[in-house]
Amino acid sequence: MKTVPDEYLGKTFEGFGPGDLPEEYSVTRGKVRDLLDLGDELLVITTDRVSAFDRVLATIPCKGQVLNMLSVYWFQETRDIIPNHLAEVISPRTVAVKKCAVLPVEVVVRGYLTGSAWRDYRAGKTVSGIPLPPGMRFNQRFPEPLLTPSTKAERGVHDEPISSQEILDKGLVSPAIWARVEEAARALFSRGTELAAQRGLILVDTKYEFGLLDGELILVDEVHTPDSSRYWFSDSYEELFEAGEKQRKLDKEYLRQWLMDRGFMGDGEIPFIPDEIRLEVARRYIEAYKILTGEEFSLDPASGRDEREAILQYLDQKK
Repeated sequence: MKTVPDEYLGKTFEGFGPGDLPEEYSVTRGKVRDLLDLGDELLVITTDRVSAFDRVLATIPCKGQVLNMLSVYWFQETRDIIPNHLAEVISPRTVAVKKCAVLPVEVVVRGYLTGSAWRDYRAGKTVSGIPLPPGMRFNQRFPEPLLTPSTKAERGVHDEPISSQEILDKGLVSPAIWARVEEAARALFSRGTELAAQRGLILVDTKYEFGLLDGELILVDEVHTPDSSRYWFSDSYEELFEAGEKQRKLDKEYLRQWLMDRGFMGDGEIPFIPDEIRLEVARRYIEAYKILTGEEFSLDPASGRDEREAILQYLDQKK
């Protein structure tokens, strides 16, 4: 695949700065997404910021557009399973969504023993309160996917694993709603696994977030993107698993590994990320879009100025 041109380093959108918006609007800034509250709806702006280990690191060309359009794609592919909050696509990085009460926990569904689950297992710990049998191997598939919830942390604070029972004991979610969350998460993971397999991929694990709109459970945030999901290539899984080697990945593990190779896992000073690494990460995001959707990605992203103007024009129309 062709490389991402150097000039796109200057087209990234980091988000709205002071004075960029009319004074009646304010932005809630997340690690990657910014939210504009418009009353009965929100604007979700997927910036080009990249995060790892719960820290915001830099900007990546094209990333916001890739993540935004991938979520739009997956919302359409899963709306028969559960309604979602998508209302309108505003610009390459921005959508209008229905405002709802977001649940205070998120759900990671895991199909394989890898990542933090493998680290906990090797340390003799449970995985979100779930005990695993002895003798399991690195990257081994679970007989059934595991649901491993976590609390939703503020920016700069690590999410914390929590068991389903703890969620109910603490009254974070009602039993009826949590039963629906578990059912929806399993069905979504099954759909994602099925569609990924058609593209020669394994959906290894992924994160879902849910909300309540007029008492109805809906899917929110992002779905099956490289930021929220881990993908492996299926054609090499068995060989690499039997050899005990790392799998070929289609996700942002490339950047995480680059950081870990330099001793960074979330604490301390963030290493300087050179332009060539940022462009390689961009290339991998675009490759992920093409593989997951079967469609070409236009290498002509809107600049930060274009994004701001599209959002401001939409706000003017809402007045």
